[in-house]
Amino acid sequence: MAKRKSRLGIAPFDAAEYLDNEEVIAEYLSAALEDSNPDVFLQAVADVAKARGFSEVAKDAGLGRESLYKALAPGAKIRYETVRKLLDSLGVRLTVTTP
Repeated sequence: MAKRKSRLGIAPFDAAEYLDNEEVIAEYLSAALEDSNPDVFLQAVADVAKARGFSEVAKDAGLGRESLYKALAPGAKIRYETVRKLLDSLGVRLTVTTP
């Protein structure tokens, strides 16, 4: 698939292209959780879903593809239940630790 380039001839950055193993995905999601803006984490989950294939992730989570796009849109008020299904379908787990 050809990348679109800006007027300056620079292709836009796509994090999904670099999310190619479990360790990188775990670090990426962990870093996104450190940001207080929930949209940062939702975008990180969307990037991982893109790397894994949106259709496959949606199917594994028991969601329609369009529902997945809406759930991960900036400003979405996603339910915990949906987050849990998504994380399970991605094969990741959230943990809580003390600083």
